[in-house]
Parts: sequence; structure tokens; C-alpha cells
Amino acid sequence: MIYLQLIWSYLKIGLFGFGGGYAMLALIENEIVGPGWITEKMFTDIVAISQMTPGPIGINSATYIGYVAPAQAGFTEWYWSLAGSLICTITVVVPSFLLVIYTSHFIMRHHESTVIKGIFKGLRPVTVGLIASAALLLMNSANFGEATDDVIKSIIICVAAFCTVFFTKIHPIWVIVASGAVGWIVF
Repeated sequence: MIYLQLIWSYLKIGLFGFGGGYAMLALIENEIVGPGWITEKMFTDIVAISQMTPGPIGINSATYIGYVAPAQAGFTEWYWSLAGSLICTITVVVPSFLLVIYTSHFIMRHHESTVIKGIFKGLRPVTVGLIASAALLLMNSANFGEATDDVIKSIIICVAAFCTVFFTKIHPIWVIVASGAVGWIVF
């Protein structure tokens, strides 16, 4: 049944996804694109929308996939999708919640330990590597494909938005709104 598959996938994401949303992207992509619940292009759209909406990407993607997957499995009534959203959201949150409660108690008790300090020093570069792999993961054929005019226009908008945020004091939200308007006009 689709709900058991969703629970298993988001249980793995909740247990083994660490380092934040971008660090979890490869795991999330493998678990939700692999079974065919969404396409690579839809996954990229989820990432983009998740970054513009409140909440972490793991929870946002869980809620969306939980809504979409039952409909693709033949459960077309709205309440099956709502149940899927609730199940996935709860499943991705509970393991992390329990792990944080346990580890915070343990770390507070042993925060001066050289072993704990060494573990955190080892996790920092791994997290940076996972975030870098997320950037590479999103540079796929579904997003870029061949060097067409649309890809070149997208790169120009991206560079302009980056330079605007980096070199000016314009608030990023205005850059997002302006980029959306430019994209609407250009495409």
C-alpha cells in the first residue's frame, strides 16, 4: 500500500537526514523521485517553492508528496491526499524529534568530552559536502538540458539576482519578487 511506502521513505529521511534541508536533498530526491511519485523537474520545483515558503524542505516536501502520491496510486478523493500529507509530515518529524531529545540530553551531559568535540568537527565538513552535492544534484538535465535560449536567460536572471543581493542592500524578498516578474515577462 502506498501509505506504508511513504512511511518507510520518510522514516529513512527523518532518521538519516542531518545537516539541514540542502544536506538532505540527495536523500529526499532518491526516496521520492526513485519510486516515480514525482519527476526530476517537479522535485526541483518543490525545492524552489520550499525555499520560498516557511518551514524546512523536509517537512514541506513530505507534506506535498504525501498529498500527491496517493492520487497517483489511484486514491483520488481529497481525504486520501490529506491523510497522506499528515502521515508523511508526522513520519519525517517524529524520528528527528526523538533523536534531538535524546542527543541533546547526552551532549549536555558530555559537552566537554573530546570525543563529542571530535564528532562535531567531523560532521562539519560532511555537512558542507552534502550541501555541495545538493547543488550538483539540482544541475541536472531536467533543469538545464541543452544550452537553449531559455537556459541562457535563466542563467542571466540568476547571475543578476545574485549580484543584486551580494552587492547591494536590497532585501532578498524584493529580488525574488523582481526575478519572478522578469521570468514571467521573459518566458
